[in-house]
Amino acid sequence: MFGIGGGELVFILFIVLMLFGSDKVPEIARTMGKAMAQLKNATNDIKSEIHKGAEANGFDAKSLTDITGNINAQINDAKSNLLGDTTNLSGNLLGDTATEINKVKEDIDSISSGPVKRQG
Repeated sequence: MFGIGGGELVFILFIVLMLFGSDKVPEIARTMGKAMAQLKNATNDIKSEIHKGAEANGFDAKSLTDITGNINAQINDAKSNLLGDTTNLSGNLLGDTATEINKVKEDIDSISSGPVKRQG
């Protein structure tokens, strides 16, 4: 629920209880419940209006799903045309990076293999 864990919820409830007192908490909870119900009813009304408008213009849920699927297919085709085959590219890139890292490791090992003198 909103990314809030159990401990955080208990802490918030404790703060609310301390701020408003035990006699006001049920009233606040009742008011919040009514507000959430009104919000849910409003969103359901908006959804039904959108569906009615879409049906009045000749769209139904299946045709909208088909249109979205076609659009997504076209987007994926365009991506593959623009990017081309990147699997070979990423393999070469990783191999080149690994060899460069190994070279740097060898250089560091050769430098630090001698005695280290402190300055200071």
